[in-house]
Amino acid sequence: MTVIAVHGGAGAESPADRPARRDGVARAVEAGWAVLDAGGHALDAVIAAVAVLEDDPLFNAGLGSVLTVEGVVEMDASLMAGDTLQAGAVGAVTGVRNPVRLARAVLDEGREVFLVGEPAERLAGRHGLATCAPDALITEEARRRWRERLAPGGETVGAVARDTAGRLAAATSTGGVTGKRRGRLGDSAVIGAGTYADDTLGAGSATGPGEAIIRLCLVRTALELIARGADAPGAAAESLALLQRRLGATAGIILLDPRGQVGMARTTESMPAAYRSATGATVVLD
Repeated sequence: MTVIAVHGGAGAESPADRPARRDGVARAVEAGWAVLDAGGHALDAVIAAVAVLEDDPLFNAGLGSVLTVEGVVEMDASLMAGDTLQAGAVGAVTGVRNPVRLARAVLDEGREVFLVGEPAERLAGRHGLATCAPDALITEEARRRWRERLAPGGETVGAVARDTAGRLAAATSTGGVTGKRRGRLGDSAVIGAGTYADDTLGAGSATGPGEAIIRLCLVRTALELIARGADAPGAAAESLALLQRRLGATAGIILLDPRGQVGMARTTESMPAAYRSATGATVVLD
């Protein structure tokens, strides 16, 4: 089944932002669906979907990313193709409009899986990606949260898709957590923790406290549950229960099994999410 699912981050949420954030994930699904509907690869679909959320200031990825303790933006992103197991990831990058597209550049070059900082940023020019002054990605809301030293928060965005050829893909992008130290990398850049795709297992994207998600390799753990017979909704819920039981952490996750069944779960206050398949229109959840 052809399908795409998107999340806009697990955590607390301002009631005033709730409608616009649901609209954001719906627009992201439609962008990814347009790729799938035209016969495109699942990897291109998840990139298109995540890029929409990176461009939306209401999500903590790309424009609107949270600030480090020093008051700057550092972003992480990763993606993976389930048919080839190719992956690309970037960490602690700034001045790049769409980190998910930069992660694709790493994948396309085929030399490394994971690049951080300035060496990763230099790929943007070689691949014709949109760049900007680092401050151009900082919104007034992000500055306010930094000035007021509000509690750390993270609203990572992500997408998973299955295309008409049965190929799976996943992508995740984030600005991290408010007040992090420069150089801190979270799960969104870590293959197996925040992002994973394998046509024989499924595809997933996680959102929540990166340090805990990395320790449990959350997405890979959830996909192993599918391999052992769980359905996608059950695997999503069980993996989050395990994260909470073992590490005391709450989070969110979206999954696809190899046939395209969708699983979404959260143990946080909210997680805007949406999906679309060939059987119907876009469904917006939570």
